[in-house]
Amino acid sequence: MAANFGKLLALFSDANVEIVVIGGVAMNAQGSAYVTFDLDVCYKHTKENIARMCDALAPHQPRLRGAPENLPFRLDADTVKRGLNFTLITSLGDLDLLGEVTGIGSYDAVLQTSELREIDGKEYPVLSLTGLIQSKRAAGRKKDLNALPELEALRDLKERMGRKE
Repeated sequence: MAANFGKLLALFSDANVEIVVIGGVAMNAQGSAYVTFDLDVCYKHTKENIARMCDALAPHQPRLRGAPENLPFRLDADTVKRGLNFTLITSLGDLDLLGEVTGIGSYDAVLQTSELREIDGKEYPVLSLTGLIQSKRAAGRKKDLNALPELEALRDLKERMGRKE
């Protein structure tokens, strides 16, 4: 199921969950034509933020994506605090929760290389083009490397137009 990005983001915003939008949705917010079916976010890995995030997601039946359906799993603050990255299925769509972003680091570092962008009529912190390029290059997967030419062209166009990140 394709994620309802606006509803997932509003869910986090309404619960005061500290996140930065990364991945394909961030690419789209930066002008990319990349097609994505899940929402990737980097979340602040603190006890309070994790509790707010888990509470917000609880009504939406979060479960591990790619795991057997009968595998016991409960998305709660203790589970998330002991882990870092979770790929989930929810009733609002697929969601990837990352405590760190390859090539950038934890939430605070990701937030430093983000900027506010509008998604579905609301502003959210979104990874900048520079951050996206840095993370895609560091991840080194084929799909990430394939995205680099477009992201670099968008960054160059933005610079030629005199816009700063």
